[in-house]
Amino acid sequence: MAEVKVPTLGESIVEATIGQWLKSEGEAVESGEAIAELETDKVNVEVIAEEAGVLASIVKQAGETVGIGDVIAVIDVGATAAAPAAAGTAAAPSGVTADAGATQQPAAAGTVPAAQPAPAASVAPATPAPLGVRATPSVRRAALEQGVDLSQVQSGRVELAHLAARTPAAPAGGSTASGSAAAAPDANASRPDEERVRMSRRRITIAKRLVEAQHTAAMLTTFNEVDMSAVMDVRKRRKDNFKEKHGVGLGFMSFFTKAVVGALKQFPRLNAEIQGDDMIIKHHYDIGIAVATEGGLVVPVVRDADRLSFAGIEREIASLAARARENKLGIEDLQGGTFTITNGGTFGSLFSTPILNAPQVGILGMHGIVNRPVAVNGQVEIRPMMYIALSYDHRIVDGSEAVRFLVAVKQMIEDPESLLIEG
Repeated sequence: MAEVKVPTLGESIVEATIGQWLKSEGEAVESGEAIAELETDKVNVEVIAEEAGVLASIVKQAGETVGIGDVIAVIDVGATAAAPAAAGTAAAPSGVTADAGATQQPAAAGTVPAAQPAPAASVAPATPAPLGVRATPSVRRAALEQGVDLSQVQSGRVELAHLAARTPAAPAGGSTASGSAAAAPDANASRPDEERVRMSRRRITIAKRLVEAQHTAAMLTTFNEVDMSAVMDVRKRRKDNFKEKHGVGLGFMSFFTKAVVGALKQFPRLNAEIQGDDMIIKHHYDIGIAVATEGGLVVPVVRDADRLSFAGIEREIASLAARARENKLGIEDLQGGTFTITNGGTFGSLFSTPILNAPQVGILGMHGIVNRPVAVNGQVEIRPMMYIALSYDHRIVDGSEAVRFLVAVKQMIEDPESLLIEG
């Protein structure tokens, strides 16, 4: 037998949640094959079998919290999976002996068969999952207890939560099989038109960290607006040649990343963090780019953004965003950022106050581009305008620094040629 343990998950991560089992008890497992998925506060990690054999037992079920080194399953090394039972027959569960002389007679019409006493300590066999449907032993047992036919479930993985909607309704009259009255409804239960969904570990961690950021930092936000005419003109003229030459589109993020780097060089305390009574001012520029995924917001990091060209930044952002949405980011992709950029404009946001990504002390929020009337040289013109917001930690960043930082970003975006010098 070989124990399957929770692997080391990365710096500062000491526990995880069993997200789902990719194998069920009794299934064959190959060496190097993923058998379970762990949810951490940053990424999801697959647990890989180091030995080939049969998954003998699952020690930790989906939804349970586990620590580094915890045993979550046992593999019977070298064993082979048992062949499925022939049609119409079912193997007796381990430890339970069938009575060879006992036969079950159908009840006469209109009569109720006498209740048969259950053998002491007997265990009801779990219903086998049909071909194409994956269900853990606990799900099979729940299906049997609730009278759910797994053969009627569409192909895919069946979770305990899915069985609730398929549980047969109670008999008319509200009585149970034994004739006793049904239990009173739980006062804390949700209404029929409400759904209770357990938050994922990532969502729980996001919630905790956002609240911590609000409680530990003296967070303020300052705002400005940017005329995007010049950047949009550059993109219009250059985007086709840029994509043909570099194989990636020329987006707004490379302009803002360059502008942020240039502004951070002018105001270095926005590229710092607080450790006790010290400020750690960083002279490297690892810019986090917030990416919305199905599981929640993640912030992968573009390393050494000051050393990358526009094409290099665009390629790195595209790669990180794709891997984030495919849940393929590694722990190292999310650690060590010095400043963050978030773009709510992709979802239509016009104005917002971004929350700090601790322990960073600054975050820039981009928003939607809207044609608005503005005064230009004494004349009213329609220009594509964007509101930008800088949230900062007032413990080490003064208001004047924050305002001038945002003005520097604004000036570089409105004069893209300056990005070649400042960024």
